[in-house]
Amino acid sequence: MKLFGTDGIRGVANKSPMTPFHIVKVGIALTHYLIKTKSHKPKIIIGKDTRLSGYMLETSLAAGITAMGGEVLLVGPMPTPGIAFLTKNINADAGVVISASHNPYEDNGIKIFNSEGMKLSDAGEREIEKTAISANIHHLLPKAAKIGKNVRVEDALGRYIVFLKSTLPKDFSMEGMKIVLDCANGATYKIAPMLFSELRAEVKVFGASPDGVNINKNCGSLYPDKLSQLVLKEKADVGLAFDGDGDRLIAVDEKGGIVSGDEVIALLADFLKEKRKLKNNCIVGTVMSNYGLRKYCEKKNIKIRMTRVGDKYVLEEMQRMGALIGGEDSGHIIMLDHHTTGDGLLTALQLISVMRQKKKKLSVLRKVMKRYPQVLINVPVGKRADFKKVPELKKAYDDAQAQLEGRGRVLIRYSGTQLLLRIMVEGPSHKEINKIAESLTKIFKKKLS
Repeated sequence: MKLFGTDGIRGVANKSPMTPFHIVKVGIALTHYLIKTKSHKPKIIIGKDTRLSGYMLETSLAAGITAMGGEVLLVGPMPTPGIAFLTKNINADAGVVISASHNPYEDNGIKIFNSEGMKLSDAGEREIEKTAISANIHHLLPKAAKIGKNVRVEDALGRYIVFLKSTLPKDFSMEGMKIVLDCANGATYKIAPMLFSELRAEVKVFGASPDGVNINKNCGSLYPDKLSQLVLKEKADVGLAFDGDGDRLIAVDEKGGIVSGDEVIALLADFLKEKRKLKNNCIVGTVMSNYGLRKYCEKKNIKIRMTRVGDKYVLEEMQRMGALIGGEDSGHIIMLDHHTTGDGLLTALQLISVMRQKKKKLSVLRKVMKRYPQVLINVPVGKRADFKKVPELKKAYDDAQAQLEGRGRVLIRYSGTQLLLRIMVEGPSHKEINKIAESLTKIFKKKLS
């Protein structure tokens, strides 16, 4: 049985592996791993988002940790990047987030950070998985005198807020600004209004009434249309939409325009380059980054590297290149001079900081990058065949690429979790890319279905 995927453990609540039975074992295995590597009684911090199943999984994980002799530090609902920060700040041996990010409430997951606030290594995950699925795991349990305990961390939100404020210029204030927040009924529902109110902004909030089942439901970074309407209605300066676990940001300008993650990356990179603070003059994106981000970098003479989809791969490339900024169009943006992982609240603060320092509206600042029209079509397939080895398909792909050369691009790749072929086309006009995408879809569907 395989537990860990590309981003921790994921699944539907009360179905393997997201059952109390399995998660108790994960708690035991994690603690056993830390005892072996740390040689002391480990402290493990646990945070979660607002899903109904979070209570069940938090209790199960804590039971496994304490059964193995570990000490559990409970913080309750907390954004994923908040747990990454607190793990290092509180000097814990590991941090665990119970969340399925932007997925619906039925799903849940387990994400583990090491003592430095970085995602646990693949080797560490493999060792924990091996122990968790072992038939002899119960033999690892210590005697009753060595059972651990749970401790509630009362000042967790305050610690995280202090950290977030520390990334801003001295005496920074948002006084005079009106901001609309969409907290996705998720982990930012409490901390986001507190943070922006403390910075003296006038705050309007929705998506901040979690009931366990409404997380990400028609709200948050995946559904910014309502936020766009509210920004216009409130005549606000900016709208900020987070996802369920608070590691993504999608912004809305004062005209109701939705500002993507790639546009935010370009905007922040541009500001740093002006200040001569864009380390190594480079940024990192993914293969799904909008073509406009590449054209922006070309125009500004900034090096850009593209990775596979996933913040794990973005972070690895950032570290390799010594880049300060990297991320995904979804709004998952990493700023390594401030944090070890993507952080929606941190990104929002840096975005507003640029607005204040440059004394410009977001609708003006976003013009630094021209977003190219994009179409994405999912084609069901029978198997993941290498289409470049099929002459007719390779020719169709090459012809489409040649047609858009210098003006756009074609990306064809298989889904990592479903039998789907994703055909993405970007170019100067919707009419042209739709025609190309439809032609490719017809050919690929005929050959691969």
